[in-house]
Amino acid sequence: MSLPVPVMLYDTPRAPNPRRVRIFLAEKGLELPSTQIDIMAGVQFGAEFQKKVGSHNVPALELSDGTVLTETVAICRYLEALCPEPNLMGRDALETALVEMWSRRVEFQMMIPVAAVARHGIPAMAALEHGDQCPEWAAANDRRVDKSLEWLNDSLTGKDWLAGDRFTVADITAISTLGFMRLIRKKVPQEHVATHAWLERCDAQGTIVD
Repeated sequence: MSLPVPVMLYDTPRAPNPRRVRIFLAEKGLELPSTQIDIMAGVQFGAEFQKKVGSHNVPALELSDGTVLTETVAICRYLEALCPEPNLMGRDALETALVEMWSRRVEFQMMIPVAAVARHGIPAMAALEHGDQCPEWAAANDRRVDKSLEWLNDSLTGKDWLAGDRFTVADITAISTLGFMRLIRKKVPQEHVATHAWLERCDAQGTIVD
């Protein structure tokens, strides 16, 4: 029995997780119809979106049988099953575990602190926290972001890619996180040579979309 095919991607600009899916799709050479969700206006919290999707999460992927997938990694796993090449999530049990490990490390070490600084430190993003921002939490995580950049550079020193000998979803997670840092006006320090060399290799992929 054939699997249902994707028919609609619920997307939003600037947020890192939707960008992860867009890069994943570009790497696969796939194009999907998309609906843009204005998360700053709170569309994702509305009854219509939640009835359709089952949660307030963006991105979401609607399939031809009516199933709607949320959670970035779940969406990417399904797309990988439909379009196995180029492989981005691991060819065997060990490689799959390593890719997952590094992607999760980036999420915990980098993405969560960056999100905390943005969502609790930028007044316009108060809507995402239902108005319950904590500036002290933003300040605490600002220091964690600086340390996470050092961690990324150390992790890339002596190797071309985060999770092995090729570009994978772990690299996509890191790229999207660094892009998200533009909101909090942080850049990779010039002295982080390994990270800058890795960014050049990522750019050479030709699939790093906004």
